Amino acid sequence: MFDLGTMELLLIAGTALIVVGPKDLPVMFKKVGNFVGKARRMAREFQNTMESAADDTGLKETTRMLNTIQSASSPTKFGKSVLKDALEIDESLDIESERKVPDEIRSKDEPSKRKKSLIKSEEKQGVSKK
Repeated sequence: MFDLGTMELLLIAGTALIVVGPKDLPVMFKKVGNFVGKARRMAREFQNTMESAADDTGLKETTRMLNTIQSASSPTKFGKSVLKDALEIDESLDIESERKVPDEIRSKDEPSKRKKSLIKSEEKQGVSKK
C-alpha cells in the first residue's frame, strides 16, 4: 500500500528511537499497533456492510450475469462459467445419493465377486449374455 522499502523502514525506526527515546518506544509501538488494529476492524466492518448491501440489492447476481454475457464471446470461457454455475447449484442442493458409486464397482481388489454380483443383477433384470 505505502511501498516502503527496508531503508525507509530503518530510517523511520531510527528517527522514532531518537525522537521518542528508548524508554517510551514500546509504549508508542503499542499505541500504533492498537490504532492499526482498530483501523483494520473498521475497514473490515465497512467492507462486510457494503457486501451485504450488494447482496440485498442483487448486485452480485447482476454482475455474474454480465460476466456470463461477456464470456459468451469466447466459447471456452462461456462453457467454464456455465459448468461452474452448475456445480455451485449442485453443491447447494446437496445431492449425495446420485454421486455414490456402487460397492461392486468400487471394490477393485476382488474382481471375481464383482463379476458374480453383476451377473446376478443382470439375471434379476432378465438380461443374459450369450
